[in-house]
Amino acid sequence: MATVNFAYLYMHVKQQQLLRIALVGNPNSGKTSLFNALTGLNQKVGNFPGVTVDKKTGILDIDGSLKAELIDLPGTYSLYPRRADEWVAYKVLMNADVDLNADIIVLVADASNLKRNFLFCSQIIDLKRPVVVALTMNDLAAKKGIKIDVAGIEADLGVPVVPVNPRKNKGLAHLRKVIGMVAKQQYSIPSRDFIDNKNVASNAIESVQQLFPQLSDYAAIHFLINHENFPLPQHLQEAIEDIEQKNNFNPTKTQAEEILKRYQRIKQILQKNVVEPDPLEQKLFTNHLDNIFLHRVWGYLILLIVLFLLFQSIFWLARYPMDGIEWSFTQLSHYLSNTLPDAWWSNLLINGIVAGMSGIMVFIPQIMILFGLITILEDSGYMARISFLSDKLMRKVGLNGKSVMPMISGFACAVPAIMSTRNIENKKERLLTIMVTPLMSCSARLPVYTILISLVIKNTYYFGFLSLQGLVMMGLYLLGLVMALIVSAVLKGFIKMNEKSFFILELPIYRAPRWKNVGITMVEKAKIFVRDAGKVIMIISLLLWFLSAYGPGKQMQQLDAHYTTLIQQQPQQEAALQRELASLKLQHSYAGILGKTIEPVIRPLGFDWKIGIALITSFAAREVFVGTMATLYSVEEGKEDVSLREKMQQAKYSDGSKVYTLPAGISLMVFYVLAMQCMSTLAVVKRETRSWKWPVIQFVYMTGLAYIMSFIVYHIF
Repeated sequence: MATVNFAYLYMHVKQQQLLRIALVGNPNSGKTSLFNALTGLNQKVGNFPGVTVDKKTGILDIDGSLKAELIDLPGTYSLYPRRADEWVAYKVLMNADVDLNADIIVLVADASNLKRNFLFCSQIIDLKRPVVVALTMNDLAAKKGIKIDVAGIEADLGVPVVPVNPRKNKGLAHLRKVIGMVAKQQYSIPSRDFIDNKNVASNAIESVQQLFPQLSDYAAIHFLINHENFPLPQHLQEAIEDIEQKNNFNPTKTQAEEILKRYQRIKQILQKNVVEPDPLEQKLFTNHLDNIFLHRVWGYLILLIVLFLLFQSIFWLARYPMDGIEWSFTQLSHYLSNTLPDAWWSNLLINGIVAGMSGIMVFIPQIMILFGLITILEDSGYMARISFLSDKLMRKVGLNGKSVMPMISGFACAVPAIMSTRNIENKKERLLTIMVTPLMSCSARLPVYTILISLVIKNTYYFGFLSLQGLVMMGLYLLGLVMALIVSAVLKGFIKMNEKSFFILELPIYRAPRWKNVGITMVEKAKIFVRDAGKVIMIISLLLWFLSAYGPGKQMQQLDAHYTTLIQQQPQQEAALQRELASLKLQHSYAGILGKTIEPVIRPLGFDWKIGIALITSFAAREVFVGTMATLYSVEEGKEDVSLREKMQQAKYSDGSKVYTLPAGISLMVFYVLAMQCMSTLAVVKRETRSWKWPVIQFVYMTGLAYIMSFIVYHIF
């Protein structure tokens, strides 16, 4: 194994015309903003080879003739990794990843916190790799009164330094130009180390370099510390172990000595090139806001108000566009039923395709509003404060403040939320977070909540602005959160892992949200909902139409013949008889037989056989509930000028009692809050835990909990 031969870099560029550039930096340094600004929408997301860590790549056009693949590596504070994502970045930087190497490294450094950022920067420089430093947060540094001599820092570091502002697209053209110059070897790699690495462990370093002549002194230190994690043959592993023993090499002592020397050199560089204001000067606006938002009393009150406004807004803002979409599909169905001939394909079009589409499109406004508001909270910097406020509570149930971010992300979708638990270092806390995150009410549950709340909860306003429906919606989300905390408190006694837990969180500054980013996120999430959830809903809607329109044996034919005779005998009762026929045909269809089979199990929860079918189809995706209801009631009622909500409102049992009463509606909502009805979530839990044990436990406890709680709620009400 050897480092990249940089003498041939430009020749490689000439031949391939596609560089590989690794984008690295500390968390919250502006790395993601720079990646987005450099690549635009020309990005793709996958996983790094062999490990479930997100890999974002994009194409960077450097100068028209030269393009690069920009690889956004996970954020890390130094070259001493602890988490799985930090190991990914570390191995790429050390050329220890057999599947991924980088020709150039672009390091993002926060100009307002150079001391911390330059530790990582100096370590990478001493690896003797081509490096370009992109200096971000210059506007924040200016607000703090920090003045930076960029040319002086560039001279002392020995690598090009380019100030940029990704939010305003400033400095990006110059950064591309400098990257192109580095690719063409117009900048040379510094010959002098940032610190005297050789003196840290001179004999051991020289011995390693005899095995790997191309290694820099600092890279040799890392081979001594982490060689077990590098893809080396066994004889080289043993040779390095022998070097460690002969020289009494102490990794902890070496690391501490190296970092101390780096900070001493960094202090000298900053004293020479950076002018900072008196620390006793007035605090920044961010500090004043944190005195309020992180207050031990007001902070929690503000958090509750923010969550309250979030869920109220889902109803306030989405009401009229949802009504408009629902009215449009009702009119479309009515028009098609009056225009098209009475045939199986028109029945399929109206009761299968159009009914399924209405179950998708009507909830787009709420999906967009939910993701838009969450993006505003993230972009403004407040989301990180929620983690800080929640840490004390989280620790009591076996979690920590870092668990909050995946759990809040679970309000959008459990799949990426579970993947984001990778930044939780403690294995037990990470596993607990994975196990309870699906209890957060994801956006797939939102359509279910919306239609059930509109059915059984009156549209009442208190004090003229407090919506009762919005309060119930907030209650459902809080129920999921409370149950997650209770389950975590129980599970922590069963999961036996002893490991120290730390909660270190960097709070980003408060910023005005990037409204363009909010708008793009809303549109993209709507597209994903229509494309991903929509495909599942449509497929199941069409399958359900078939199962609902056809049945076994001659029962359907006998029903048709019987009711044809009745209609001929009682033509004045034709409309009523047609509705009665449709209802009986649905009950005798394949779907009806399936529903009637499971009805005894779910009847104690207040559910009828149609709801039973919806519960089964919801295991593919929760949002399929609405599409299932739309198809079943369209097939049965045959009323194209009546909305789904009205059809469900009118639904009755054979004894004339209503199906969707207050107890039944609340029971069904509670079931959907707690049940594990998402195959994708189970799949990602298996992938993240590398075992079927945990997704099986998760499915059993969530389904059992949902059944018991729904039973209790139904009989209480």
